[in-house]
This record gives sequence, structure tokens and C-alpha cells, in this order.
Amino acid sequence: MKTTRRESTRRRHGRIRRRIKGTSERPRLAVFRSHQHIYAQVIDDTQHQTLAAASTLEKDVTEGQGSTQVASAAVGKLIAQRAIEKGVSQVVFDRGGKLYHGRVAALAEAAREAGLDF
Repeated sequence: MKTTRRESTRRRHGRIRRRIKGTSERPRLAVFRSHQHIYAQVIDDTQHQTLAAASTLEKDVTEGQGSTQVASAAVGKLIAQRAIEKGVSQVVFDRGGKLYHGRVAALAEAAREAGLDF
């Protein structure tokens, strides 16, 4: 049976999650990309707690944004600011099974420029 794109993404994400675990010292920066929006969370997997979150659903992120990559970069900058406010400067990047390209890469690069280390 032919594998669908959704199934391939789910399998890739499973392989990534087997290796990547967020700790208190270095939480996981998880990215979820839907068709229209992008979401980012900084998660401590040992305590099962979300430390910071940002998405394109927030009004201050999407105002005046024309491109989805520009909005993704704004989310990356915002998640980095919120994580640094919580005292987190180092994270492990979890791309959620998506390719490191386009909106996912734009979010990651903006987070790096804003001060997150990964």
C-alpha cells in the first residue's frame, strides 16, 4: 500500500521524537505547521510542562504580514523572547516531521537571531 504524505510525516516525527527529549536545562522547541498557520512551543518533557508558546493566530504577530514566511519569522522571534523571559536560552529543535525548509526554517533562523541557542 502506498504511503500518504501525512503518514510519512507522522513516521518522520516518530523517528525524531525517539531521539529528542526536552529537559529542564534544555527544553524542546516544538514546531507544528498547518496549512495556514504555524505554532511553536518550548516544552519541558521531564515535567510535562509548556514553558512558552507563540503562533500566527495572535493578533500582534500577523498584523501587516503579507507573507507566510515573514509571519513565521515573527513567531520565531516572539517564541525566543518569551523563552528568554522564562530563563531558557538553550533548546533542542523539534521540526515535527516537516522538512527544514520554508516556514519551518524561517521560524528557526529568526529564533536563533533573537537569542535562542540550538
